Amino acid sequence: MHLDVVTPPAAEPVLLATAKAHLRVDGTDENDLITALIVAARQYVENYCGVALITQTLKLSLDSFADKIRLPRSPVTSITQIAYVDTTGATITVLLAANTLWRLGADSMQSVLTPYFGTAWPTTAAVPAAVQITYTAGYGAAGTAVPGAITQAMLLMIGHWYKNREAVSEEQFKVPMAVDALLAPYVVPVI
Repeated sequence: MHLDVVTPPAAEPVLLATAKAHLRVDGTDENDLITALIVAARQYVENYCGVALITQTLKLSLDSFADKIRLPRSPVTSITQIAYVDTTGATITVLLAANTLWRLGADSMQSVLTPYFGTAWPTTAAVPAAVQITYTAGYGAAGTAVPGAITQAMLLMIGHWYKNREAVSEEQFKVPMAVDALLAPYVVPVI
């Protein structure tokens, strides 16, 4: 399994001005560092929780179909296409409008694809990345769509990393406990 970001988020959940206010930074000398910390905090949350915070297009590559395919980033807003390499070596693309093969579970936070009842996934060639699923996920296009507890957790991480710029001890490297508490309700369970 491999996940690629096809179209990255157009914005970050936390604005530079918001992060600077949280850090009590007035000048512009640290803007590049703070911007990098914002991106790192978003990526940390997305990996930790299994979510896409800001709308983005993702491509999941699998070696074959499975009975249930869990998409690794939620909430899923649409599935663009499923492409697979059939047993003859031909690449078959199923577009959303012509879909008769699969369905997305009703809970967008679980993001599980299954074949329709009474059908089965097609047989694929035994090649790496024989199945590619392209989809869109995220809470919305702007940071205001992201739950406040998540942006608060990001601010705590940004502050922690800003203060502890070097990973020199185990205590300095750890993410503050409050971050775990704020993110806990948003962790997508692995099924």
